[in-house]
Amino acid sequence: MTLVFATNNQYKLREINHVLGDSFTLLSLGRIGLTEDIPENEPTLEGNALEKARHIYRATGLNVFADDTGLETAALNGAPGVHSARFAGPGKDSDANIDRLLGLLGDNPDRRARFRTVIALILDGKEYTFEGTVEGTITMNRRGSEGFGYDPVFLPDGCSLTFAEMSLGEKNRISHRARAFEKLRRFLSGQEPPVQDQ
Repeated sequence: MTLVFATNNQYKLREINHVLGDSFTLLSLGRIGLTEDIPENEPTLEGNALEKARHIYRATGLNVFADDTGLETAALNGAPGVHSARFAGPGKDSDANIDRLLGLLGDNPDRRARFRTVIALILDGKEYTFEGTVEGTITMNRRGSEGFGYDPVFLPDGCSLTFAEMSLGEKNRISHRARAFEKLRRFLSGQEPPVQDQ
């Protein structure tokens, strides 16, 4: 099966290819010649994922999925949440985002957080969504050099390594994105019904 993945993020493509395996051919936006910015103006992760998938489907007519991910922290009332990628400004600068997060948390002892990913799939004109979450805490300092985004400061519950200290295989066994994409894989393989049918 060939699907458009509404991203040009090579880290995401690598992670998702690892989860979905050889049964699927993923095409990035660059591979299909779409280079414009896709709108992300919705107030929720679900809304943004659907908006991106609909944009690509209208433009190409191809089966497509899109994801949106947010880091939600207890001490900041769920922030950065839907604004995670642009937390420190429109440049999507991961280091600046982490700096702002750590600055706002300071020495607050409540470091509880969770990553949440929502995938929107448009398959033969029908819309479906899938969600994956992982609970954890925010570390005091960056640890590790793998992954991307907030990975260096996110310590999953029950683990001694941050996402950025894990190999791709280790991260994909427990990550929010891997859990959501495993639901997508099972649905596309006929093994599991969708979480939601729009």
